[in-house]
Amino acid sequence: MPEIRFELADPRFKADPHATYARLRAEAPVFRSRLGRGRPVWLVTRYDDVAALLRDPRFAKDPAHARSGDAPWMPGFLRPLTRNMLDLDAPDHTRLRSLVQKAFTPRLVERLRPRVESLADELLARVRGGRMELVRDYALPVPLTIIGELLGIPAADRNRFHRWSTTVVSASPGLGAVRLLPAVWSMFRYLRAQFAARRADPRDDLITALVQAEEAGNRLSDDELLAMVFILLVAGHETTVNLIAGGVLALLQHPAELDRMRADPALLRPAIEELARFVSPVELATERYAREDLEIAGVTIRRGEMVLGVIGSANRDETHFAAPDTLDLARDPNRHLAFGLGAHYCLGAPLARLEASIAIPMLLDRAPDLRLRGPEVRWRRHAFLRGPREVRLTL
Repeated sequence: MPEIRFELADPRFKADPHATYARLRAEAPVFRSRLGRGRPVWLVTRYDDVAALLRDPRFAKDPAHARSGDAPWMPGFLRPLTRNMLDLDAPDHTRLRSLVQKAFTPRLVERLRPRVESLADELLARVRGGRMELVRDYALPVPLTIIGELLGIPAADRNRFHRWSTTVVSASPGLGAVRLLPAVWSMFRYLRAQFAARRADPRDDLITALVQAEEAGNRLSDDELLAMVFILLVAGHETTVNLIAGGVLALLQHPAELDRMRADPALLRPAIEELARFVSPVELATERYAREDLEIAGVTIRRGEMVLGVIGSANRDETHFAAPDTLDLARDPNRHLAFGLGAHYCLGAPLARLEASIAIPMLLDRAPDLRLRGPEVRWRRHAFLRGPREVRLTL
């Protein structure tokens, strides 16, 4: 294998990973790497290989289905996390997904449009002095407020949840993961109190619906309930923050496309798809484990080894997209993988699309002279997600 050095979570790498990904696609499309200083992992970088990986039944989401022996030790209070939808295979994944997917259908999500519009309007009305920090003041509050309201989390507690989830998703493997223990402990303690409150006093929210869930005679266990609300809260806002903030940043860095979007409202739908492809807010698909020895692009993957599909690379694959490093808001076709593929396709894709399709054009309409306040953009430290941590704007 060629000597290609990079750290997946390094903010300096996140600022522009695409030259490295292009080299991997050309020289080592299945590349041996590590998550931080942690477990070895295979990175799959070509579009066709990533698409096949996401649908391949020879890969398990649950590592217990792909290796023999005991699972690695973890503190008992963390074990509910192993019961989340992202890390389970059928039939458990199918059962859990069926309990919540009705709340995220395009038809039901569309009913949230007036609330998302009023929220975006309210946030922009708060801007004072012609300056804003895009993530803190706008891209974060939109999805965090909406998923919090859907679940029934009190408004006063939502920023606590963001701090907890940021700690969790930013924790590096190995000793760095110790940082997440207090955050998960606090979050789980809070959620258990919320579940008890809903059992005593049901409300019109998604937590109550999950507490009372009944599907073909199956209810959620306590661990499954914790994992479900945890993953909905974290995935329900972290990735959309990256789509909104990264999308606005990409438009500001491509002023001709920004002008094109402002001039033609009919471009909105393809523009959101192109921004999702170009930004790839989820840069790596979550873990998959080989159930058996197999090959990808001529490279042997052994049973039990971890494989990650690099969505950010697949979405820039020159064999699948014409001029892949060019932002083209009218791109057609655009079969990107930003929301995944197969049984684990992103449950919240309709909600993410709705929030981005409202938040981004509303900001552009309200601020016709919008521009970056200085060239520096700070990027988040995270292996699986890619998004700016701070973008300073002048309106």
